[in-house]
Amino acid sequence: MASSPTVLMRLVASAYSIAQKAGTIVRRVIAEGDLGIIEKTCATDLQTKADRLVQVSICSSLARKFPKLTIIGEEDLPPEDVDQELIEDGQWEEILKQPCPSQYSAIKEEDLVVWVDPLDGTKEYTEGLLDNVTVLIGIAYEGKAIAGVINQPYYNYQAGPDAVLGRTIWGILGLGAFGFQLKEVPAGKHIITTTRSHDNQLVRDCVTAMNPDDVLRVGGAGNKIIQLIEGKASAYVFASPGCKKWDTCAPEVILHAVGGKLTDIHGNALQYNKEVKHMNSAGVLATLRNYDYYASRVPQSVKNALVP
Repeated sequence: MASSPTVLMRLVASAYSIAQKAGTIVRRVIAEGDLGIIEKTCATDLQTKADRLVQVSICSSLARKFPKLTIIGEEDLPPEDVDQELIEDGQWEEILKQPCPSQYSAIKEEDLVVWVDPLDGTKEYTEGLLDNVTVLIGIAYEGKAIAGVINQPYYNYQAGPDAVLGRTIWGILGLGAFGFQLKEVPAGKHIITTTRSHDNQLVRDCVTAMNPDDVLRVGGAGNKIIQLIEGKASAYVFASPGCKKWDTCAPEVILHAVGGKLTDIHGNALQYNKEVKHMNSAGVLATLRNYDYYASRVPQSVKNALVP
């Protein structure tokens, strides 16, 4: 008889179903027409009704099933009675059938930290750039990102009225990443993806130093990592503070599971233990292949300006 699934596999299977529900909520808020936009710290730091509802849905659904988890979400929300409609109790059976990597088989619930970005790319969401938007659920153990789920609520939205909207990508280190077709940028092409709404001189200097053939300016860290794994960009370069742990935790896992690499601008691995500061103050450098090529081109002036 097969042994029952480990804590990690049950958590990822739940996170998959919860992320799918989140995608449904994101689409529903747009369809209803009232985004309920609030400025948090400035005009580019926004929160919508979708951010609020999705965070409550993800965090409440996870906490009910896994009460000993540490869950850290982007939005500060007052505790409230949760509408039962927001609770997702399902688990994705396909994930439960997969073997848990042996190094994670004895992990306990209380050993895990979950980083949640209910809506990555909020500004783009408010502007109708819907393919930039993702829902991110990242899972960390001993400070390292080890499992992640990304939902793209509007994947396929330009494929016509009959297209099935949305997809969910998931991955676990030592097992792999699933839900997409891995593709690489043609050899010799250097296509940089970087920020759309948080541009500054440091960001520009670092991108220029990469000697790119093309530069893509898009929203959302999740979206940029998907560009790397689907062959649309060769490096994600963001030489600035601004990105947070909940932006990078889940995408980092997907990238690492297929042999890519994500670090800060200095080449340091990001830490995801519950006590860590939320800001990735030394920026982000990520590639699917040829990491050293891009890392070697980061100007010393940029490194000096960005303190980890």
